[in-house]
Amino acid sequence: MTHPRLLRYAGLSRKTLAANAEHGFAARYALCHFGANAVYSFIPKNACSTLRVSLALANGAIGGLEQWTWIHHNNPTFRASLRDLATARFTFVILRCPHARLASVFLNKIVGRQPEYWQLFRALGDGIDPASFTFRDFVEMVTGDKDDDADETGKDAMDDPMDDPMDGGAGLRLNEHWCPQTDFLVYENYDAWYAVERMAEARADLADRIGLDLVDARPLTRHGTDRFTLLDAAPGGGSFADMSLAELAGLQARGQAPAHAALYDDTLARAVARTYAEDLALYASRIGPDTLTFPTIEIDPKEI
Repeated sequence: MTHPRLLRYAGLSRKTLAANAEHGFAARYALCHFGANAVYSFIPKNACSTLRVSLALANGAIGGLEQWTWIHHNNPTFRASLRDLATARFTFVILRCPHARLASVFLNKIVGRQPEYWQLFRALGDGIDPASFTFRDFVEMVTGDKDDDADETGKDAMDDPMDDPMDGGAGLRLNEHWCPQTDFLVYENYDAWYAVERMAEARADLADRIGLDLVDARPLTRHGTDRFTLLDAAPGGGSFADMSLAELAGLQARGQAPAHAALYDDTLARAVARTYAEDLALYASRIGPDTLTFPTIEIDPKEI
Protein backbone atom coordinates (compact mmCIF):
# COMPACT_ATOMS: atom_id res chain seq x y z
CA MET A 1 0.00 0.00 0.00
CA THR A 2 1.35 3.43 -0.96
CA HIS A 3 2.03 5.76 1.95
CA PRO A 4 -0.44 8.69 1.89
CA ARG A 5 2.47 11.10 2.30
CA LEU A 6 4.72 9.58 -0.35
CA LEU A 7 7.61 11.96 -1.04
CA ARG A 8 7.69 12.68 -4.76
CA TYR A 9 11.46 12.68 -5.29
CA ALA A 10 12.77 10.55 -2.40
CA GLY A 11 12.68 7.19 -4.16
CA LEU A 12 14.15 8.49 -7.40
CA SER A 13 17.69 8.59 -5.98
CA ARG A 14 19.83 6.18 -3.97
CA LYS A 15 21.49 9.07 -2.21
CA THR A 16 20.66 9.86 1.37
CA LEU A 17 17.59 12.09 1.51
CA ALA A 18 19.75 14.95 2.77
CA ALA A 19 21.81 14.71 -0.43
CA ASN A 20 18.82 14.33 -2.75
CA ALA A 21 18.77 17.66 -4.56
CA GLU A 22 15.31 17.37 -6.08
CA HIS A 23 13.72 16.49 -2.75
CA GLY A 24 15.74 19.14 -0.93
CA PHE A 25 14.58 21.84 -3.31
CA ALA A 26 10.91 20.91 -2.96
CA ALA A 27 11.17 20.49 0.81
CA ARG A 28 12.49 24.03 1.20
CA TYR A 29 9.16 25.29 -0.13
CA ALA A 30 6.98 23.14 2.16
CA LEU A 31 5.52 25.24 4.99
CA CYS A 32 3.58 24.27 8.11
CA HIS A 33 0.27 25.49 9.46
CA PHE A 34 1.03 24.33 12.98
CA GLY A 35 -2.44 24.52 14.49
CA ALA A 36 -3.88 22.27 11.80
CA ASN A 37 -0.83 20.01 11.39
CA ALA A 38 -1.00 20.90 7.71
CA VAL A 39 1.71 21.29 5.06
CA TYR A 40 1.44 23.71 2.16
CA SER A 41 3.81 23.63 -0.83
CA PHE A 42 4.29 27.21 -1.93
CA ILE A 43 5.07 27.94 -5.55
CA PRO A 44 6.31 31.45 -6.38
CA LYS A 45 3.81 33.52 -8.40
CA ASN A 46 0.97 31.20 -7.33
CA ALA A 47 -0.74 33.45 -4.76
CA CYS A 48 2.24 32.74 -2.51
CA SER A 49 2.18 36.13 -0.74
CA THR A 50 -1.48 35.61 0.13
CA LEU A 51 -0.67 32.19 1.58
CA ARG A 52 2.45 33.30 3.43
CA VAL A 53 0.68 36.27 5.03
CA SER A 54 -2.22 34.01 5.97
CA LEU A 55 0.15 31.44 7.51
CA ALA A 56 2.03 34.14 9.42
CA LEU A 57 -1.25 35.27 10.96
CA ALA A 58 -2.46 31.72 11.61
CA ASN A 59 0.83 30.68 13.25
CA GLY A 60 0.88 33.76 15.50
CA ALA A 61 4.01 35.31 13.99
CA ILE A 62 2.41 38.65 13.13
CA GLY A 63 -0.48 40.46 14.75
CA GLY A 64 -1.95 42.22 11.75
CA LEU A 65 -1.61 43.14 8.10
CA GLU A 66 0.49 46.19 8.95
CA GLN A 67 3.33 43.70 9.56
CA TRP A 68 2.90 41.85 6.28
CA THR A 69 6.45 42.53 5.00
CA TRP A 70 7.68 40.12 7.71
CA ILE A 71 7.10 37.33 5.18
CA HIS A 72 9.93 38.51 2.93
CA HIS A 73 12.50 37.83 5.66
CA ASN A 74 10.97 34.59 6.93
CA ASN A 75 10.51 32.15 4.09
CA PRO A 76 12.36 29.42 6.09
CA THR A 77 10.56 30.11 9.39
CA PHE A 78 7.66 27.68 8.92
CA ARG A 79 9.60 25.18 6.83
CA ALA A 80 8.45 21.60 7.38
CA SER A 81 10.81 19.04 8.91
CA LEU A 82 10.93 15.47 7.64
CA ARG A 83 8.68 14.46 10.54
CA ASP A 84 6.25 17.24 9.61
CA LEU A 85 6.18 16.01 6.02
CA ALA A 86 5.57 12.39 7.03
CA THR A 87 2.91 13.04 9.67
CA ALA A 88 0.92 15.97 8.25
CA ARG A 89 -2.83 15.53 8.61
CA PHE A 90 -3.61 17.74 5.63
CA THR A 91 -1.56 18.78 2.60
CA PHE A 92 -2.32 21.23 -0.18
CA VAL A 93 -0.80 23.15 -3.07
CA ILE A 94 -1.95 25.94 -5.38
CA LEU A 95 -1.26 25.52 -9.10
CA ARG A 96 -1.46 28.12 -11.86
CA CYS A 97 -1.81 28.08 -15.62
CA PRO A 98 1.82 28.04 -16.86
CA HIS A 99 1.12 30.65 -19.54
CA ALA A 100 -0.46 33.01 -17.00
CA ARG A 101 2.33 32.43 -14.49
CA LEU A 102 5.07 33.28 -17.00
CA ALA A 103 3.20 36.37 -18.20
CA SER A 104 2.67 37.47 -14.60
CA VAL A 105 6.33 37.18 -13.66
CA PHE A 106 7.34 39.08 -16.78
CA LEU A 107 4.94 41.98 -16.16
CA ASN A 108 5.78 42.16 -12.46
CA LYS A 109 9.43 41.20 -12.07
CA ILE A 110 10.97 42.00 -15.45
CA VAL A 111 9.01 45.04 -16.62
CA GLY A 112 9.03 46.31 -13.03
CA ARG A 113 12.86 45.99 -12.80
CA GLN A 114 12.68 43.88 -9.65
CA PRO A 115 15.76 41.89 -8.46
CA GLU A 116 14.81 39.11 -10.88
CA TYR A 117 15.32 41.54 -13.75
CA TRP A 118 18.86 42.27 -12.60
CA GLN A 119 19.62 38.57 -12.15
CA LEU A 120 18.48 38.04 -15.72
CA PHE A 121 20.46 41.10 -16.82
CA ARG A 122 23.69 39.60 -15.40
CA ALA A 123 22.93 36.10 -16.71
CA LEU A 124 22.58 37.52 -20.21
CA GLY A 125 25.94 39.26 -19.98
CA ASP A 126 24.50 42.69 -19.12
CA GLY A 127 22.80 42.42 -22.49
CA ILE A 128 19.24 43.56 -21.82
CA ASP A 129 18.30 46.83 -23.48
CA PRO A 130 14.92 47.95 -22.07
CA ALA A 131 14.30 49.84 -25.30
CA SER A 132 14.30 46.59 -27.27
CA PHE A 133 13.93 43.58 -24.91
CA THR A 134 10.49 42.01 -25.27
CA PHE A 135 8.30 39.22 -23.95
CA ARG A 136 9.35 37.23 -27.03
CA ASP A 137 13.00 37.58 -25.96
CA PHE A 138 12.08 36.50 -22.42
CA VAL A 139 10.20 33.42 -23.61
CA GLU A 140 13.04 32.46 -25.95
CA MET A 141 15.46 32.76 -23.03
CA VAL A 142 13.28 30.56 -20.80
CA THR A 143 12.29 27.93 -23.34
CA GLY A 144 15.52 27.68 -25.29
CA ASP A 145 13.69 27.98 -28.59
CA LYS A 146 16.41 30.38 -29.66
CA ASP A 147 20.13 29.74 -29.27
CA ASP A 148 21.54 31.79 -26.42
CA ASP A 149 25.23 32.23 -25.76
CA ALA A 150 24.68 33.81 -22.36
CA ASP A 151 27.01 32.73 -19.57
CA GLU A 152 25.70 30.88 -16.55
CA THR A 153 25.29 32.75 -13.30
CA GLY A 154 28.74 31.92 -11.98
CA LYS A 155 27.64 30.57 -8.60
CA ASP A 156 29.47 27.61 -7.12
CA ALA A 157 28.48 24.25 -8.55
CA MET A 158 26.26 22.34 -6.12
CA ASP A 159 24.01 19.34 -6.60
CA ASP A 160 20.77 21.31 -6.94
CA PRO A 161 18.18 21.62 -9.72
CA MET A 162 18.76 25.36 -9.82
CA ASP A 163 22.51 25.02 -10.36
CA ASP A 164 22.25 24.64 -14.12
CA PRO A 165 19.91 27.47 -15.05
CA MET A 166 20.28 26.64 -18.71
CA ASP A 167 18.92 23.10 -18.22
CA GLY A 168 15.83 22.51 -20.36
CA GLY A 169 15.88 26.01 -21.81
CA ALA A 170 18.15 29.00 -22.03
CA GLY A 171 17.15 29.97 -18.51
CA LEU A 172 14.35 27.67 -17.38
CA ARG A 173 15.71 27.26 -13.86
CA LEU A 174 17.53 30.53 -13.57
CA ASN A 175 14.96 31.82 -11.07
CA GLU A 176 12.31 30.25 -8.83
CA HIS A 177 9.58 32.51 -10.21
CA TRP A 178 9.56 30.74 -13.58
CA CYS A 179 11.01 27.39 -12.55
CA PRO A 180 8.57 24.55 -13.43
CA GLN A 181 5.84 24.11 -10.85
CA THR A 182 6.45 20.37 -10.59
CA ASP A 183 9.88 21.10 -9.09
CA PHE A 184 8.13 22.45 -5.97
CA LEU A 185 5.96 19.40 -5.27
CA VAL A 186 7.36 17.61 -2.24
CA TYR A 187 4.58 14.99 -2.28
CA GLU A 188 3.42 12.66 -5.03
CA ASN A 189 -0.13 13.53 -4.07
CA TYR A 190 -1.90 16.17 -1.97
CA ASP A 191 -5.17 16.16 -0.10
CA ALA A 192 -6.22 19.27 -1.99
CA TRP A 193 -5.13 20.77 -5.30
CA TYR A 194 -6.22 24.37 -5.79
CA ALA A 195 -5.68 26.91 -8.57
CA VAL A 196 -4.96 30.63 -8.67
CA GLU A 197 -7.71 30.88 -11.26
CA ARG A 198 -10.21 29.47 -8.74
CA MET A 199 -9.12 31.08 -5.48
CA ALA A 200 -12.67 31.56 -4.18
CA GLU A 201 -12.99 27.78 -4.05
CA ALA A 202 -9.66 27.46 -2.25
CA ARG A 203 -10.64 30.11 0.28
CA ALA A 204 -13.91 28.41 1.16
CA ASP A 205 -12.43 24.90 1.26
CA LEU A 206 -9.43 25.82 3.44
CA ALA A 207 -11.66 27.64 5.89
CA ASP A 208 -13.91 24.59 6.10
CA ARG A 209 -11.22 21.90 6.27
CA ILE A 210 -8.48 23.43 8.44
CA GLY A 211 -9.87 26.77 9.61
CA LEU A 212 -7.35 28.79 7.60
CA ASP A 213 -8.51 32.31 6.79
CA LEU A 214 -7.00 33.32 3.45
CA VAL A 215 -6.19 37.03 3.48
CA ASP A 216 -5.89 38.55 0.01
CA ALA A 217 -2.42 40.12 -0.08
CA ARG A 218 -2.69 41.65 -3.55
CA PRO A 219 -3.57 45.16 -2.30
CA LEU A 220 -0.47 44.97 -0.08
CA THR A 221 2.08 43.57 -2.52
CA ARG A 222 0.76 45.23 -5.70
CA HIS A 223 2.35 42.40 -7.69
CA GLY A 224 -0.61 41.51 -9.89
CA THR A 225 -2.41 43.03 -12.83
CA ASP A 226 -5.63 43.50 -10.86
CA ARG A 227 -4.71 47.17 -10.33
CA PHE A 228 -4.49 47.85 -14.09
CA THR A 229 -6.97 48.25 -16.91
CA LEU A 230 -6.24 45.15 -18.98
CA LEU A 231 -5.79 45.40 -22.74
CA ASP A 232 -6.69 42.50 -25.01
CA ALA A 233 -4.73 43.73 -28.03
CA ALA A 234 -1.75 45.95 -28.76
CA PRO A 235 -2.27 49.28 -30.53
CA GLY A 236 -2.98 48.44 -34.14
CA GLY A 237 -4.07 44.92 -33.23
CA GLY A 238 -2.18 41.73 -32.52
CA SER A 239 -0.30 40.68 -29.41
CA PHE A 240 2.05 42.57 -27.11
CA ALA A 241 4.78 39.98 -27.70
CA ASP A 242 7.12 42.48 -29.36
CA MET A 243 6.46 45.56 -27.24
CA SER A 244 9.62 46.64 -25.39
CA LEU A 245 10.07 46.77 -21.63
CA ALA A 246 10.19 50.55 -21.80
CA GLU A 247 6.89 50.73 -23.68
CA LEU A 248 5.23 48.25 -21.32
CA ALA A 249 6.48 50.22 -18.31
CA GLY A 250 4.94 53.31 -19.88
CA LEU A 251 1.61 51.52 -20.18
CA GLN A 252 1.76 50.55 -16.51
CA ALA A 253 2.54 54.12 -15.52
CA ARG A 254 -0.74 55.05 -17.23
CA GLY A 255 -2.62 52.37 -15.33
CA GLN A 256 -2.76 49.84 -18.17
CA ALA A 257 -1.26 46.42 -18.85
CA PRO A 258 -1.68 43.61 -21.37
CA ALA A 259 -3.99 40.79 -20.40
CA HIS A 260 -1.87 37.68 -19.95
CA ALA A 261 -3.14 36.07 -23.15
CA ALA A 262 -2.41 39.24 -25.11
CA LEU A 263 1.34 38.80 -24.59
CA TYR A 264 1.29 35.63 -26.68
CA ASP A 265 1.13 34.83 -30.34
CA ASP A 266 0.74 31.22 -31.46
CA THR A 267 4.50 30.64 -31.67
CA LEU A 268 5.11 31.75 -28.08
CA ALA A 269 2.05 29.94 -26.73
CA ARG A 270 3.28 26.68 -28.23
CA ALA A 271 6.86 27.22 -27.05
CA VAL A 272 5.67 27.69 -23.47
CA ALA A 273 3.33 24.71 -23.75
CA ARG A 274 6.22 22.50 -24.86
CA THR A 275 8.57 23.69 -22.13
CA TYR A 276 5.99 23.47 -19.35
CA ALA A 277 4.22 20.39 -20.72
CA GLU A 278 4.36 18.58 -17.37
CA ASP A 279 2.90 21.59 -15.56
CA LEU A 280 0.12 21.85 -18.15
CA ALA A 281 -0.70 18.16 -17.86
CA LEU A 282 -0.75 18.37 -14.06
CA TYR A 283 -3.06 21.38 -14.10
CA ALA A 284 -5.41 19.79 -16.62
CA SER A 285 -5.62 16.54 -14.65
CA ARG A 286 -6.02 18.08 -11.18
CA ILE A 287 -7.94 21.29 -11.93
CA GLY A 288 -9.31 20.81 -15.43
CA PRO A 289 -8.43 22.57 -18.70
CA ASP A 290 -11.21 25.16 -18.71
CA THR A 291 -9.28 27.78 -16.70
CA LEU A 292 -6.07 27.49 -18.69
CA THR A 293 -5.15 30.56 -20.74
CA PHE A 294 -5.14 28.42 -23.88
CA PRO A 295 -7.38 25.47 -22.98
CA THR A 296 -7.42 23.95 -26.46
CA ILE A 297 -3.70 24.02 -27.17
CA GLU A 298 -2.33 20.60 -28.09
CA ILE A 299 1.32 19.62 -28.25
CA ASP A 300 2.57 16.54 -30.06
CA PRO A 301 4.67 14.47 -27.60
CA LYS A 302 7.39 14.41 -30.27
CA GLU A 303 7.72 18.20 -29.83
CA ILE A 304 8.54 17.91 -26.12
